Amino acid sequence: MFQTICDLIPSDPGMPERARRLDILRRALNGTLYDVLPHDFHEERTQSGDYIPLRLRRPSVRYAMARIVTEDSVALLFSEGHFPTVDSPDHATRDTLAALLKSAHLNEIMIDAALRGSIGSIAILMRILGGRPFFSVLDTINLTPCWRPDAPDTLASVTERYKLPGANFAAAGYAIPDIGETYWFTRCWDDQAEIWYLPQPVSDIGPPQRDPDRSITHGLDFVPLAWVRNLPGASWTNDPADGACTFRAAIETSIEIDYQLSQAGRGLKYSSDPTLLIKEPAGLDGEMIRGAGNALVVSEHGDAKLLEIGGTASAAVIEYVRTLREFALESVHGNRADASRLSAATSGRALELMNQGLLWLADNLRISYGEGAILTLARMVLRAGAKYQLRLGDAALAKLDEHAPLSLIWPHWYPSSSVDRQNDAQTLATLTAAGLMSKQTAVKSLADAYDVEDIPAELNRIAESTPPSDPKHPNRDKE
Repeated sequence: MFQTICDLIPSDPGMPERARRLDILRRALNGTLYDVLPHDFHEERTQSGDYIPLRLRRPSVRYAMARIVTEDSVALLFSEGHFPTVDSPDHATRDTLAALLKSAHLNEIMIDAALRGSIGSIAILMRILGGRPFFSVLDTINLTPCWRPDAPDTLASVTERYKLPGANFAAAGYAIPDIGETYWFTRCWDDQAEIWYLPQPVSDIGPPQRDPDRSITHGLDFVPLAWVRNLPGASWTNDPADGACTFRAAIETSIEIDYQLSQAGRGLKYSSDPTLLIKEPAGLDGEMIRGAGNALVVSEHGDAKLLEIGGTASAAVIEYVRTLREFALESVHGNRADASRLSAATSGRALELMNQGLLWLADNLRISYGEGAILTLARMVLRAGAKYQLRLGDAALAKLDEHAPLSLIWPHWYPSSSVDRQNDAQTLATLTAAGLMSKQTAVKSLADAYDVEDIPAELNRIAESTPPSDPKHPNRDKE
């Protein structure tokens, strides 16, 4: 059924096949996959009386499995309690980066990027405006990356190209001779500039002309775009620019669920208004009035029956759909936990075991969007700081070491219970008392659970609150 719907989606011969594949996956994510079907589900026949097959009807019930699985995995990836911290041995670099990325609302940007990039890939654009870094998410359907031959993991350029009606360009201020014609929109990023091109008629096969008024020279010596491949192991697109789709393995089953539930709903509607069957000779005169207050009189050899649908059919459909849902969620490592089965609060470790499949999915996404996106963007900010004067609010920032090592610290998947925190505290107290762990490392391991953002400041507060006579005071041995 999925392939049948794909065949109905129009393809543009002027665009690459990759753009069409990603567009289909985006429709599945946004719930617009069925919009190409010409009939609603209740339309059983055309005006001429011809039967409309189910494959041409839009289902009346839609279970948004693709969206659910994607949002569940992104919530474990970048929600408020799961967003990673950029760490560096250089404290100035670490603190400044944390403040800059927070002011740029990177958490919100990454949630948007992971949701939209679940179809295969996403691009995040960085701009430096007024000394502040800004990030925006770009769909990669109309983007074509080009990689450096001497460094296949480094972008050489990215080109954006798609078609728009001439009226759209005229509304944007372009002088369009024929607003009824279709034009190419083209834009390109390289290591020196963001190049805009003048609208080019689709019929014109020559190279586009540069737009000097809108083109910008940034001079960063790198392409200010982070290209993120969603998951390793792309099997449907087979394109090196894209990763595997998060929900691709569940699309066919999700379509089956939608049609089964729509058919079940259709059957329930028929059960509430059963069809009357009259066997001739009926012996009726005039119009038949249905209802409990009207008796139906038939002849001696006549008969009348109500055609009803048994309730077991609907129950069988619901059980079939429940099984399909389990199979689909298992195939994409979705969340199959049933909250109704939890009778009491459980530890974070128990929740991890219960949602092991979803954690595996989110763990793989951490590689793509963590090391592959957040660290890339952080490194871009450091390199941009060597070219431009960065500012935080009204304050100018000191130059940072663009070569400083960076890493990510990820929080625990689920909050620890009181028993877990007590066990952790006892273990850390024993290790620090035995001299097997420093107090800084102990505080660092507890920072996520207790929302400690500045570890050195927390250590200073601990030292200030500890009396000098206390054996645990950091300067006790010096006295």
